[in-house]
Amino acid sequence: MKEYDPHELFEEMERIKKPLSDAEGQLAGLEGSKNSVKSIMMKKSGEQSLGGQEREAYASQEYQDHNQKIAETTALKSLLKLEFAIAQMKFEAWRSEQANNRTLDRVTR
Repeated sequence: MKEYDPHELFEEMERIKKPLSDAEGQLAGLEGSKNSVKSIMMKKSGEQSLGGQEREAYASQEYQDHNQKIAETTALKSLLKLEFAIAQMKFEAWRSEQANNRTLDRVTR
């Protein structure tokens, strides 16, 4: 089994926590402002009907760019969550190995 340094694992989790929380906050903000972007684009539309305004808003570059930012932030958040989970699993593997070593030491005394 690969040897893990718990201090390095904690440093890895410490390194990930800020970007992960930033990505979660940014995603929440982007999701929250999605309707605002749509409303602004509907207002700018030259269409008279609500359906036409909505169609124009969905087709606007601003709305598409906003959705792209949501997609990119979601991907980043997912990646950081996976990295954090991997560090946690490595720490748990290290803990299990340490417990096994203590048991082996007791048995072989």
